[in-house]
Amino acid sequence: MHLSTRWFTSESPRPRQVATWAGAPWLAVVTVCLGAFLGQFDASVVTLALPAIQEEFGKSPEWVSLGYLLALVALVAPVGRLSDVAGRKLVYLYGFTVFTAASAACAFAWDLPSLVAFRVVQAVGAAMLQANSVALVIASVPKVKLHRALGVQAAAQAVGLALGPTVGGLFVGTVGWRWVFAVNVPIGLLALVAGHYLLPRTHDRGAGAPVRPLNVLLLATATTGALLLLSGVDALYLLAVVVPAAVWYVAREPLLRKVGLGLFGAFCGYLALFGPLVVVPFTTDRGPVETGLLLTALPAGFALTATARWRGSGLLGILVSTVDCAVLALGVVDAVTLGVLGLGLGLFVPANNARLLAAVPRSDAGAGGGLVNLARGLGTAFGVALPLLLTHRHGPGAAFWALAVVALLAALGQMGTRTSVPYSRKGTAA
Repeated sequence: MHLSTRWFTSESPRPRQVATWAGAPWLAVVTVCLGAFLGQFDASVVTLALPAIQEEFGKSPEWVSLGYLLALVALVAPVGRLSDVAGRKLVYLYGFTVFTAASAACAFAWDLPSLVAFRVVQAVGAAMLQANSVALVIASVPKVKLHRALGVQAAAQAVGLALGPTVGGLFVGTVGWRWVFAVNVPIGLLALVAGHYLLPRTHDRGAGAPVRPLNVLLLATATTGALLLLSGVDALYLLAVVVPAAVWYVAREPLLRKVGLGLFGAFCGYLALFGPLVVVPFTTDRGPVETGLLLTALPAGFALTATARWRGSGLLGILVSTVDCAVLALGVVDAVTLGVLGLGLGLFVPANNARLLAAVPRSDAGAGGGLVNLARGLGTAFGVALPLLLTHRHGPGAAFWALAVVALLAALGQMGTRTSVPYSRKGTAA
């Protein structure tokens, strides 16, 4: 069978020179980071294009973002479970293929409905990437280096988040909004080739039915209703649908019950990370460029501690983050306070995720990674919608006080997740 066809029908082993090289684990991590960067970059860069999209198509473009979020959050957990059986590397490569092709289609969209449709397809590819990114890191890196590897991946997400607004504004102001999507194509093609040669095959596949259709329906119903409520839809009947669907989904998902508090901690951590990026522009008279540079301090601080050799303490990170949000609520909003918040969250998020994933059986690593990314996706959505709602209704101080409470609640993740599944790595798999 020709090589180009085999890439998408089976998981090919890495070249021997790569698999046996001492630095092979970090080559795999860097490859995964391309997907982590691209996912966050795409989520943040599109926000700068929405006004230009509205101007061209003459319609409100909120579904360009909302449709993407709904599809991504609903699919990332079930796709992770599917990957445990089908093969994580294979699904990951399919994800880059779908994401890259859909990005090109978005760049050529002829009207708003076609753009929204292509964005939903793009979210399918993003779900295939995000559901497998954590599991691929686990499969590639020895346990003693797992914390740092997850920190590097989280830092790649933070860098993508930080660069998105700046690059998006540059594209929209010069070559046009379509390049916001077109820029994904060369990055996706590079990551596709790198993934084939640098990512290990799946050696610990799960067994049994990978996806339960009812669970997918329940999760999609709960997340869609919640995000519609956060987007401003004022309908009490949505609560009557969202709450039972969420409770039923939790009851049917044993793995979610096992690491639920850890996932809640991840949700709170990402909410506290993304919240200030929405609130700060409402607290300053700086121009767009200067505000963008100010906001960079937050992901920069996060990346610094998330990738540090010194692991620090997740609980220390929570304490620092809580106090810092209180300082922000008192009106001290500058590069130092935002940077310190990033430092605290950079201590907590990788530590919480590593502890959470250590409690997940190796055969369920894809499902566990999907749940982590589900928590991240929900944290991102709530981190945008909730602080913005509080800022509009009660001012930025109320939003920062709420973020302080959220940061404190993240401690439940560290205190509630117990490592119960031993993890060992005796060598590097091809």
